[in-house]
Amino acid sequence: MSEKQQLYKTTIEQLLKEIKTGKYSNLQKLPPEIEIAQDFGVSRTLIRDCLMSIEQEGIVTRKLGVGTVINKHVLDVVTRMDLELEFMEMVEQAGYKPGISYVKINETIINEEVAQKLKLNKNDLLVSVEKVITADGKPAIFCIDYFPKKIITHKSPDYELLKKPIFDFLNKFCGVEVYMDLTEVKAINTDQYLSSILNIDVGIPIIFMDEIGYSFKGKPILHSKEYYADGIFKQTVLRKKI
Repeated sequence: MSEKQQLYKTTIEQLLKEIKTGKYSNLQKLPPEIEIAQDFGVSRTLIRDCLMSIEQEGIVTRKLGVGTVINKHVLDVVTRMDLELEFMEMVEQAGYKPGISYVKINETIINEEVAQKLKLNKNDLLVSVEKVITADGKPAIFCIDYFPKKIITHKSPDYELLKKPIFDFLNKFCGVEVYMDLTEVKAINTDQYLSSILNIDVGIPIIFMDEIGYSFKGKPILHSKEYYADGIFKQTVLRKKI
């Protein structure tokens, strides 16, 4: 991550902190951009970019002649399906202690389903990563990630890094970044395998997310299957008129 990107990320984090629990937490509207920039010791342009970002997430609404309104009702939402969060952060935001109880990393022959989703041919090898994320020690999320081995550009990739968020490995050893995801969401009933993984009864309905991650240039680079145990997360979607 470049210094410019790091400053942008840090400024957004600081801005959100001030909105949620800091100096702006009791306000209905944020101060003018120039005032925020002076408070943070950064440029007005950077603050404008950060405000645009959190406006897209629905945290604020900006209107000429009115200013930047803080949407308190959006801030109160714990887990949002329309925003990409690391699993550990998602669990923590939901009020639980996050952990990882199981990780399995394999190189595997491609199957037809993944080949179609990642636009690969039958001779390509896949790297698969299975994880069980826990909330207060209880299985909460079972995730299977697939990416093509051929996108690894580093001569000696450290597969141990796959035990952390997979995006770290993709950045460091593949030189790629997941820019956006397209996700199909549906309810499924647990079979015997999912029941044993998530430690719940067979036939219990759970949320399943079938996700494809794309690079900035629109190339599919990551396919994820995510299974969410019931009763841990209350998933919310923000819908805005466009």
